Amino acid sequence: MESKSDLEALAVKCNPAVGYFEPLGLVDGQFWGESDSATIGFLREAEIKHGRIAMFAFVGFLSGANGFHWPWAISTDGTPFPVAGNVPGAQWDALSISAKIQIIGFVLIMEIWSEGARSAHYMRGGKAGAFPSFKDSSIELPHPVPFDLFDPFGFSKKASEEKKASGLVKEINNGRLAMIGIMSLLAESKVEGAVPAIAGKVAHYDGDYMVPFEGAFTFF
Repeated sequence: MESKSDLEALAVKCNPAVGYFEPLGLVDGQFWGESDSATIGFLREAEIKHGRIAMFAFVGFLSGANGFHWPWAISTDGTPFPVAGNVPGAQWDALSISAKIQIIGFVLIMEIWSEGARSAHYMRGGKAGAFPSFKDSSIELPHPVPFDLFDPFGFSKKASEEKKASGLVKEINNGRLAMIGIMSLLAESKVEGAVPAIAGKVAHYDGDYMVPFEGAFTFF
């Protein structure tokens, strides 16, 4: 279990110039009546996970904006990947409802596995950011999974603890930058000039990022 002093030490490793900066006081929040250590575990897991997703999102946004996609059809009936003017938001809107549900469903499965297959939860002494292996879990899977989500080819198995710690610091910094990066792209795509450094370089999106299933369900 990590303590506030551990976070202060990690902050210096991540950015010596800024150091420990936590103006909201979340570390001392004792979420859901839990201990400080459990709260820190929750916050550490949240930052690492969101950083990883932001890195995927940033690369995905740039890929979509430049027209890159898989070379095969997006569905079994031969429907091609939607180009939608190379606007990532519009490309998502152009997907069928079944495709969207499959994507969200896959994310849900990964989230359930991440939370439920751990030998020790990150709020109970487990390691924040560690994604459970598909091979060593006590949960029986309906079919074999040849590769783990983390380190699928086993390159990190023999890495020293020092190298792993250094890699985590780099991952945290990259994740923080990616979170800023993807939000900058989204903001600029909605309001031109919102991010002066990339003003006019991001295609405008007319839809709503906060309504991923807009127009997909009609109840009235």
